[in-house]
Amino acid sequence: MATLHARTLWYDRPKYVFMEFCVEDNTDARVLLEDHRLVFSCKNADGVEVCNEIEFYAKVNSKDSQDKRSGRSITCFVRKWKENVAWPRLTKEDIKPVWLSVDFDNWRDWEGDEETELVHVEHYAELLKKVSTKAPPPVMDDLDDDSDSAAEAAGT
Repeated sequence: MATLHARTLWYDRPKYVFMEFCVEDNTDARVLLEDHRLVFSCKNADGVEVCNEIEFYAKVNSKDSQDKRSGRSITCFVRKWKENVAWPRLTKEDIKPVWLSVDFDNWRDWEGDEETELVHVEHYAELLKKVSTKAPPPVMDDLDDDSDSAAEAAGT
């Protein structure tokens, strides 16, 4: 009998890699986390054993990682050994398993965020500089004189 795998979503952050193993009505969920791999197993609603093994792209801190369990899924928060280093993929192998997908709802391209913010700040400063270096507004004292003379001409 072929091994069933849980559909797994993952996303990357500066300090953590997040994985969600999607198995509704799961029971007997177990997560074995080591510095280079994770083994997840549980039983699905039909009592069938589901198992995923992931060899990580890079080393993780297995002592400072957690998992959160619900009836619909098991989410793992795995602390990266080297923070602020983006992972181009979750697995060591360059081949993506069919059960593994990027969680685009939570994915954020955090690499270069500081550079992007700096560009926005510089752009905003440039706009403020342009606004503050404008010439003074025109003097409009003579408008009152023109409107008075126009009213007098209309009344005459």
